[in-house]
Amino acid sequence: MFGQSLEIFLFSIVAGFLGSILGLGGGIIVIPALTVVIGIPIQEAIGASIVSVIATSSGAAITYVRDKITNIRIGMFLETATTFGAVTGAFIAGLVSSKYLYIVFSLFMMYSASAMLKKRNSELPVDIVEHPLSARLKLSDAYYDKVIGQTIAYKVAGVYPAYAVMYIAGILSGLLGIGSGAFKVLGMDIFMKLPMKVSTATSNFMIGVTAAASAGIYFMRGNINPIIAGPVALGVLGGAIIGSKVMQRIRSKTIRLIFIPILLYVALQMMWNGWWM
Repeated sequence: MFGQSLEIFLFSIVAGFLGSILGLGGGIIVIPALTVVIGIPIQEAIGASIVSVIATSSGAAITYVRDKITNIRIGMFLETATTFGAVTGAFIAGLVSSKYLYIVFSLFMMYSASAMLKKRNSELPVDIVEHPLSARLKLSDAYYDKVIGQTIAYKVAGVYPAYAVMYIAGILSGLLGIGSGAFKVLGMDIFMKLPMKVSTATSNFMIGVTAAASAGIYFMRGNINPIIAGPVALGVLGGAIIGSKVMQRIRSKTIRLIFIPILLYVALQMMWNGWWM
């Protein structure tokens, strides 16, 4: 039992580290590690992943909010859509077999990887026209980039399509227990045209709230096992604190280059398991 807990803890540190850098919540590492490597049933793995998402958000959000990389206005605005979607997804999960959970997870990851691949050479968005609702809600902001060494001012576009994507992200979070951070990052990066670092930092701020909205349902259903969730939470929290400091020292291009292979690897792993289940 101790050996398994230690193994879960070590995987969770890696999950928290990568999750905080990429704004993913750590679920894309935790779920495959628990199911494929350790052999834990996917429903319990999803329950533990919900806990990991909350831990990642708690560990990373402190640093990002303090350093003003997180756009709190955007996070709170979009969270109304993701929270409602998370509750919807959590109820749907009880009606869907594990096989379909694997396949949906895989397709979601493949879509995320392909969309990110198209923007792999982009460091900062340029020539952005601010959306009228963004101006009304004062969503545009600025942050200091420690790598470039200057303050980056940015405008927010595509508010309505991004809001719709956030509802879908919330459904995926409740359905798969992954925080759906990748979808949130894509929504802010592709539709709102935010700088990559702002997207990942704001996603980290949001994923904890989204996961908490569905965590109660998983707990009542008995899918959160404290023996598994405990080492997951501790490992992910430690990894997230370290990752949040590292993220500010690397370029947006580097974040994308880390993002793409991780998504593809996980997508193929989960598709294989769903297909042969």
